[in-house]
Amino acid sequence: MDRLISLHSGVFGWVERVFDGVLPLLSRLAFAGVLLVYFWKSAVTKLGDGVFGILSPSTGAYAQIFPKQLEAVGYDSSQLGVFHWAVVTAGTWAEFILPLLIVIGLFTRLSALGMIGFVVVQSLTDLYGHGGIEHVETLGAWFDGAPDSVILDQRAFWMMVLITLVVKGAGALSLDRVLQMKFAGQTATA
Repeated sequence: MDRLISLHSGVFGWVERVFDGVLPLLSRLAFAGVLLVYFWKSAVTKLGDGVFGILSPSTGAYAQIFPKQLEAVGYDSSQLGVFHWAVVTAGTWAEFILPLLIVIGLFTRLSALGMIGFVVVQSLTDLYGHGGIEHVETLGAWFDGAPDSVILDQRAFWMMVLITLVVKGAGALSLDRVLQMKFAGQTATA
């Protein structure tokens, strides 16, 4: 039994050491393949008209982020305040910038942490702002044998990819790694 445990520890210790930088790289690849275009398409729907649309969110943006408040003002987004504009504008920028930073591996830990916050707010808005909490198929349930609910099931996997990046960093083939090597080289010469 000792030999089996020793063999197991030796083999998987080697696997862990060799592939330590690959796990975050694969997490970034999974994020790119599953979520990058999803978030960018969502962000595009929030842009207003013209060149300055990034500073002038569409009415649909307010409807997505502040559905009940927009309904309360008769769907006239001009009646919402600066706070609403700032949240919608920042959310739109976050949907473009944070996924890009994760995919290229730049400021990955902070970007993944930002995306975790974004997904939490998105989920709460979907549940309470859009009424998803009232539909069991939207909320879902863990340990129910149905892995396809939108909120609890899918977003748990999103979170695991993002948590992996917060804990492990960007891994191999990232701009974070390039900056880290450059910084280490500068400190060694100083």
